[in-house]
Amino acid sequence: MGGSAPRGGCHLPVETTSFVDRRDEQAAGRELLAKARLVTFTGPGGVGKTRLAAQVAARVERAFPDGVRYVALAGLHDPVLVPLAVADALGLYDHSDRPPLDALVERLRERRLLLVVDNCEHLLAACAALAAALLRGTTGVRILATSRHRLGLTEEHLMEVRPLPVPDPDGDLCAAESQPALALFADRAAAVLPGFRLTPANRAAVARLCRRLDGLPLAIELAAVRMRVLGLDQLLARLDDRYRLLTAGSPAALPRHRTLRAAVDWSHELCTAREQSAWARLSVLQGSFDLETAEAVCLDPETAEAVCHEPGPREEDGGEPGSRPPDVLDAVAGLVDKSVLVREEDPDGGGARYRLLDTLRHYGLDRLRERPGAEEAARRRHRDHVQLHADASEAAWFGPGQREIVARLRADRDSLRAALDFSLTTPGEAGAGLRLAGTLWFYWHACGAPREGRYWLDRALDANPAPTAGRARALWVSALLAGSPEDLTRGLRRAREARALAERLGDPAEAAHADYVIGVVQLFADDLGAARAHYETTVARGPVPGQHLSLHGLDLVELACAYAFLGQAERATAVCERALGLCEAHGEDWVRSYVLRILALAHAVRADWRRAEPRAREALRRKREVHDVIGIGLTLDLLARIADGLGAAERTAVLLGGADRVWSGIDRDRWGSAALNSARRDCESHARAALGPGEYERAYGRGGTLGLADVLAYALGEEPQPPPHPPELRTTPVRLTRRETEVAELVAEGLGNQQIADRLVIARRTAEGHVERILGKLGFSNRSQIAAWVTARR
Repeated sequence: MGGSAPRGGCHLPVETTSFVDRRDEQAAGRELLAKARLVTFTGPGGVGKTRLAAQVAARVERAFPDGVRYVALAGLHDPVLVPLAVADALGLYDHSDRPPLDALVERLRERRLLLVVDNCEHLLAACAALAAALLRGTTGVRILATSRHRLGLTEEHLMEVRPLPVPDPDGDLCAAESQPALALFADRAAAVLPGFRLTPANRAAVARLCRRLDGLPLAIELAAVRMRVLGLDQLLARLDDRYRLLTAGSPAALPRHRTLRAAVDWSHELCTAREQSAWARLSVLQGSFDLETAEAVCLDPETAEAVCHEPGPREEDGGEPGSRPPDVLDAVAGLVDKSVLVREEDPDGGGARYRLLDTLRHYGLDRLRERPGAEEAARRRHRDHVQLHADASEAAWFGPGQREIVARLRADRDSLRAALDFSLTTPGEAGAGLRLAGTLWFYWHACGAPREGRYWLDRALDANPAPTAGRARALWVSALLAGSPEDLTRGLRRAREARALAERLGDPAEAAHADYVIGVVQLFADDLGAARAHYETTVARGPVPGQHLSLHGLDLVELACAYAFLGQAERATAVCERALGLCEAHGEDWVRSYVLRILALAHAVRADWRRAEPRAREALRRKREVHDVIGIGLTLDLLARIADGLGAAERTAVLLGGADRVWSGIDRDRWGSAALNSARRDCESHARAALGPGEYERAYGRGGTLGLADVLAYALGEEPQPPPHPPELRTTPVRLTRRETEVAELVAEGLGNQQIADRLVIARRTAEGHVERILGKLGFSNRSQIAAWVTARR
């Protein structure tokens, strides 16, 4: 699943609290991005680099036709995964065996987008390699990085993010509300003490406190939470005591580091013992997590006593093994109240999620490591929880709720990576890593993560050479993820090795799973006769005990596919009807979407276009629900073929353009078989001949400018179809003045109105007027259309 990188769009972290304006820094950041392709915001922890970068990116989003994409690296520790994390954020799913960075550059070569790469400091070499490759291999990608240290490239432009300016407490404070540090404190204090505001009576105290905190936003936010129980004077006095104690103990520390440490230390001391324990244990979690995960990590009663120095319910005292202390939720709620945990809403409707800011997570890890063995115990509990969830998801996969399973697993990406990394780097845990990587086969295969799946499986197989059932599974899963011609040979070898091992171990289920993969490889290698014979045997055998029903259903799908490719439409239809009955009996959608596509293909083989189209549309709707990007690309190709059969040449061209937009995130040239691709080439030739080269290119271009949601709506007939000749593709030429042409070129470069004005040495209002006239002449509604028009003219 997953999706092609949509055209346009801004995918930045959701702000859960108001942003205190940093107008000068925002303007400076936008100005740097206008003239440099790599900008790095540097500064100490807690200074606000991430939020400033998000604000700047949101302000310039309109200048990037392919949008803004955000990549969070705080939860990533393996440099190999950096390009994979970027590809994941961009919705690019490469199946080839090329180096990940090379594949990423190839996919982005024609894109015009802004990539926000957050928290680079612990992966500097990998981030520098990423930036260098993108700068030299693309022309329209710009990078905004945040890091405590520079990346070290000659193309890099640095902007130091400084603490918020703080006015003199004894000076003129009449305009205190316009001072960002004071405004930040007032905003956060009002959240815990309704009605709090800056007044002539408290301005000096607030200014003095913010100055004591060196204007560091995180320190100010942590201190403001104390207004729930302390007055301003008490707050300042206690902070002064805390600060003197810390500086006396660490005179060599940098002042701002001491300040932040003082604020964090004080917040920690004001937590209850349970909150302190939860803070420490939750620090092993990467990215965001839900309450269930938090409870699993915090819940070992015996270790709880050791970490937080507070007796917990023990089995010998009547506590149930693994029972949940009633105050874990209270501890999480308390940490949210104290601004230690950030609460977020799952955008997919999965409820509340939480995360630790990176600075506070590292602090919690330091505390956890004070107790020997506590960190490893917490990480093992987390890994075991992830395994339980993976087991439950696999068991429920062939049934209703697939969409929710996908959403949860994608939200837990960092958590999955942390569990796998712990297992494969900790002595004695490699077997658990092999099991987890194999259990997640449906995630790697169906959710658009084949490259990362192969990475973890290769590591797990290397670490577990013993002939076990877990190794047999990892072998066939790795083979299943082969999607490019250069990887099929290794895939077939691994699938056969998996089957032989499973048979030797007496495991019929894993042998059946491996059999499915062997047939897939044959199908992709265009050995249609062998694939048909293979699947006739497996289908006749029926499901074996322990075989996952998804893979049994896919046996039927691939048999029908082989029949359809061989022109045996009636046999393909009969097998599809049988597979549909299986899926409908279990309320399953993912396999059913493939069955419907093959059923439509069978009708197309008979040239029964009127029956083929509704089946293909139904397949596409279901693929959209589970966000199966490869299936979407295949079904759009099929709908284009059906449109061609119906004589709708223009619709054929638009659908082909939209399909290629989707395939551009997968690598069409390296994915699929000749049987899959030949019919597509035929309908392209027919449409080009029917329309003529010029009209075909215009219609194809229309489809290529549609984002994923728009092309799906067009294919499904859910939105009005684009007009025959939209403004950007008029056959009558549009005449711009010389100045308007210059402005259009600058818009296509991603410049905003002020940047255009600066470049042409004209007033901002004049630049705005030119842009408005260009939009009017071309009949456009946004700047992205201007950029696409300029690119097409080039």
